[in-house]
Amino acid sequence: MSAQNLIEYIKEKKVLILGFGREGKSTYNFIRKYLPGKHLTIGDKNNVTLDDRNVSFDCGDDYLEHLGNYDLVFKSPGIPFVGVRYPDTTEITCQTDMFLRFADCTIVGITGTKGKTTTSTLTYRMLVEAGFDVSLIGNMGIPVFEKIDMPRGSFAVIEMSSHQLEFTRSSPHVAVMTNVYEEHLDHYEEGFRGYVNSKLNIVKHQKENDFFVFNGTQGLKEYIDTDALVSTCIKVYAEPDTFVATLTGINNNLRGRHNAMDIGFASAAAKAVGADEEAIRRAIEKFEGIPNRMEYFGTYSGIDYYNDSIATIPEAVLCAVEAIGNVGTLMIGGLDRGIDYTEFEKALAVLDIDNLVCLPETGHNIADNILKIGTGINIFKVKDMEEAVDKCFEFTQKGKACIMSPAAASYNYYRDFEEKGNHFKELVKKHG
Repeated sequence: MSAQNLIEYIKEKKVLILGFGREGKSTYNFIRKYLPGKHLTIGDKNNVTLDDRNVSFDCGDDYLEHLGNYDLVFKSPGIPFVGVRYPDTTEITCQTDMFLRFADCTIVGITGTKGKTTTSTLTYRMLVEAGFDVSLIGNMGIPVFEKIDMPRGSFAVIEMSSHQLEFTRSSPHVAVMTNVYEEHLDHYEEGFRGYVNSKLNIVKHQKENDFFVFNGTQGLKEYIDTDALVSTCIKVYAEPDTFVATLTGINNNLRGRHNAMDIGFASAAAKAVGADEEAIRRAIEKFEGIPNRMEYFGTYSGIDYYNDSIATIPEAVLCAVEAIGNVGTLMIGGLDRGIDYTEFEKALAVLDIDNLVCLPETGHNIADNILKIGTGINIFKVKDMEEAVDKCFEFTQKGKACIMSPAAASYNYYRDFEEKGNHFKELVKKHG
């Protein structure tokens, strides 16, 4: 049993669960299921209360300063380790790392700056249509420990973030890298290089007979020598192969060149583990879309509204505008994480839209820079989402689309992109 093997690995170690959010609680519940009397420590910036006499707490602002007291630290993905120091005797791990090392099932791991949720979901649906025993887990919401006892012959499709891959020491049987752009730069001491290196852990430990599916259009030569890999490399290009070309355009929920790429990634991964082309086609035809990704949620006052709150980098925003078309108003802006928006600002200045509604922080800076460049677009700097939605209704021409696609993270005002997207939808529906 894979779970039992993992328990054997940790049972004699001094364990710290670092971060007590969704994954931290899942790790605690998993260990308690098999080791009810084992002493554990929970570390978190916030105070944690738990009715368990075999738990100690290390909470507060200095919760990252005592890692050397432990043999094994289960780090939650959202905790940045910039400037954090610990001795070599302390092993930093996470659920994804342990799942890759101990699970018995065949694992398809999918990462990338953008497109990983769509690609993961498509791959899962293709394997379902092919009749496989398969689960969709990981960064999308289901902690992987909840499925660690999947038997041999079953399949796990795991969406993997850079944070989940940062400390992994194993790689999946099929690794997919959709693309790499500037993102999460505040989480890595080496900036973009550190971010890319974390992503590449998905392939660094692959073995012969494994597969690596990656973006041949973008290329990775600067970061990894694909010729030196022992796994089979499959490149996916912007111009799809013959089979994938027949799949594009058959589902309105998969519009645009970026979705054509995601179809290519998913079909390559599904084929690598034995899915047939008819199953892949059925999955594409049935695909219902991803919430918060070019999500059409209604027509109000003659305006088609789209929630694209998951688009936290410039490239995703431009793809959405191109794919949806007939865009009257684009809403951008969010947390400033040090992304260089110079080329994005140039692209926005000549974009075929009527109005640009700009939220703080990044939206205001972008607006100022576009005005210096010069543009025929109406630019509005607003203080919050309420004012932004008012501008959308006031200035968007009937018959056109309005997209909220921020090109930035949401943490300056919202818990995450989902909360931001839901707030946008609620305000539009109330206004309309």
